[in-house]
Amino acid sequence: MSGHVFVVGADLTRLSCDDVLVPTDRTLRVAPGWCPLLPSGVVTGHVADGACVGLEWSGDERVLEVPGDGDRRVWLVDTVADSGPDGHGSLPWLLDGARQALAAVARRDVPRPAHGRARRLVGLPALGTGWGGAAGQRGALLQQLLPVLREAAAEHGFDVALVLRGTSDLAAAQRVRRGEDTGWDLPDDLRVLAEQLGEKARRGQLAVFFGAGVSAAAGLPTWEQLVDELAEASGLAGELRDGLSRLPPQDSAALLARELGRERLEAFVKERFGPGSYALAHALIADLPVQEFVTTNYDPLVEQAAADIGRRVRVLPFEEAAPGSPWLLKLHGDAAHPDSVVLTREEYLQFGDTRAALAGVLHSLLLTRHVLFVGTSMLDDDLIRIAHQVRSALQLQGSASGRRNGTVLALREDGARARLWERDVETVAMGGADSSSAEAARRLEVLLDLIGCLSTPPTGYLLDPAYRGLLDEEECDLADALQQTATAVQSDSRSTAAQEVVALLRRLGHGGSAADGDDRPPDGGTAGPDDRVQEQRPG
Repeated sequence: MSGHVFVVGADLTRLSCDDVLVPTDRTLRVAPGWCPLLPSGVVTGHVADGACVGLEWSGDERVLEVPGDGDRRVWLVDTVADSGPDGHGSLPWLLDGARQALAAVARRDVPRPAHGRARRLVGLPALGTGWGGAAGQRGALLQQLLPVLREAAAEHGFDVALVLRGTSDLAAAQRVRRGEDTGWDLPDDLRVLAEQLGEKARRGQLAVFFGAGVSAAAGLPTWEQLVDELAEASGLAGELRDGLSRLPPQDSAALLARELGRERLEAFVKERFGPGSYALAHALIADLPVQEFVTTNYDPLVEQAAADIGRRVRVLPFEEAAPGSPWLLKLHGDAAHPDSVVLTREEYLQFGDTRAALAGVLHSLLLTRHVLFVGTSMLDDDLIRIAHQVRSALQLQGSASGRRNGTVLALREDGARARLWERDVETVAMGGADSSSAEAARRLEVLLDLIGCLSTPPTGYLLDPAYRGLLDEEECDLADALQQTATAVQSDSRSTAAQEVVALLRRLGHGGSAADGDDRPPDGGTAGPDDRVQEQRPG
């Protein structure tokens, strides 16, 4: 079966993948940002422009597997070479290196992808866009690299994540994908849904609620698994351990909290749900142009994924919301503040009294936004109570019947649950009642990928010279006019009007990937041979 090519903003050193392609040169130096992926024994030294890897090429090969015992495997790919008559350093040469690397990856047997994912996931940056052969041809590289990745995914059956970190890089890649209108193996109804949700996101009408199902893809426990882990930590055994399965989860948690003691419980939550590698779904959610997020999860993985692409997400109620900045409301507490965690029946019962203000935020979103629910069973007591209160308020005000305040992306069809919630939200299943959970979760990722593509602002690369080759004649004229404005406006001006203009120019790609002062040539330009190590950040 054919794999899928995702385009996502993330940090490849923290995105959960089975395989990662890392750019290098013939001297086997890598940029410092890649070191967290490499086993300590492999790095033999550090120089001013990178780290030295203690391996050797065999002949003219361009792909080298880094030995390791972990689940994730790193592959070094030669992307830095002098341009010459044999084509070294040209785009075809870089693309051929990508093909060779993906073919080598396919030869490694991976019987079980990480964290139960349905398909193996291979992550790579836009190879060669640092000091490689595509330093001044980013737009052309994306146009030619994406088809190569799709061909490899189709041939080898694994999924590929093209990981980018710059705002203009992401915007340009999504423009290329929209122009091709291929690559999403989704039924027509899900494509239509993606268009609708993408439009709402572009208009600022979409909010996202995500639950434990999202973090399960990063290896974190669901409710039932958490109870099992707490039981193991408490040493509970015999009939009491067996009896936990007959109790509601909140009551099981209450018993285990008593066995562990509050101090040990908080220490467990802080360690188990602390910072770590995040899943593809976390990054896809963090990439959405959404300002308001809500979760019942304790972990910081969506916040981490957002921070890795330069989005500072304020976590409520522990931080103060800032005008114009995205925020995330943690209804059930945060692992960084373990005393805030809502886990036991008593804490759930106290929620309405002690955290009414938090519930009020979700009330407001359900009344003023379209809420996209991802990774939640919709069985949480607090969520049910909040939805009931919103429904009652609408009925009291005589609101028209049939109004739905959100969309639930469920893994499998569940007619009874969909009927239960039909007055409040539309439930859309990724698969039938008997479909594989892993395959349904993967389809959900593909849907989120399409929503992200359709909702990404189409102008984020307009003033980035690295992508001038993507612009048509009218857009080039507009970019030239705006560039004159950028030259006239001082970025450190105290004028409110000037600051607004600077912010707008930044959103249009000014000061983006090729304008960071690293003298890389603009798209379509040519660069002389450069023997410096590829200065490419993770992603």
